[in-house]
Amino acid sequence: MITIDNVRKTFQDLEVLKGVSLSVNEHEIYGIIGQSGAGKSTLLRCINGLESFDSGEILVDNTHLSSLDRTGLRHIQKRMGMIFQGFNLLERLDVYQNIALPMKFWGKNPNSAEAREKITKLIDLVGLKDKLHAKPKELSGGQKQRVAIARALVLDPELLLCDEATSALDPEITKGILSLLQKINKELGITIIIVTHQMEVVKQICERVAFLSDGSVLKEGRPEELFIKPERDEIRSFLREGSENLPAEGVNIALFFNDDNNTEPVVTEMARTLDTDFSICWAKLEDFRTSVYGSLVINLKEKDRESVCDYLDKKKVLWEVLS
Repeated sequence: MITIDNVRKTFQDLEVLKGVSLSVNEHEIYGIIGQSGAGKSTLLRCINGLESFDSGEILVDNTHLSSLDRTGLRHIQKRMGMIFQGFNLLERLDVYQNIALPMKFWGKNPNSAEAREKITKLIDLVGLKDKLHAKPKELSGGQKQRVAIARALVLDPELLLCDEATSALDPEITKGILSLLQKINKELGITIIIVTHQMEVVKQICERVAFLSDGSVLKEGRPEELFIKPERDEIRSFLREGSENLPAEGVNIALFFNDDNNTEPVVTEMARTLDTDFSICWAKLEDFRTSVYGSLVINLKEKDRESVCDYLDKKKVLWEVLS
């Protein structure tokens, strides 16, 4: 649905996007993650036309954004809903009126029978049926974000863009908002792009993810590939991956478990089969949507290195000798 090809963007003398390329499939939930200042929000604003870009191309359903005039760009923007970190609700308006706001901007009557039916259904979808005429000051942070989500859906968008939509919320409320986004993606078939620096967000709902660092894409793929075996030092640093207190003696080997081997007793079988001893120095398990993935660091004697590595290869376990 979205193709970004070698996009560059500069603010004054600062190059914010340095040849970014990635693609987003129709109906998927796609995450863009990285440190503050990595260029995530700028990239999102380029996708929806709020920012221009210097070179490269962004295609939305094979439409080149750079070729559009103002009218064409507005037509594309109408197909995109936007959710912000700060909710951006108008305090003087109640829930119904805030959700109806985009209709007014596009010249539609928010009080028509059709509009009332649509807004009522959206309020029900986001779970705020009893807050129809509440003002923003009467709502919690999670409820405000639900209003913002309903507002973003009121024009029937095909794409929902979320810019740090859960970073101001506590973990339990975040989980509820993410479940709502999954429901919207599944029931309405809307493609969702989420910009975030929160690991739990991409682990819980994103099918694919791009890791941005200093304006460049370091890695694109499934979140579990990124988290379980980070290949770049920048990604490891961002994830605060691993332990700094591994044994200095012997050999430290990291094992990575995925869908193919996460239920097999590889470690205990290896100890019995090779008749060798080793220590478990560090371990973690992570939930990724419907699966559990994990990694494990073992320490063994140098003389056992070759036999252990051969065994892991035979079992098709991903592994890495740590320096």
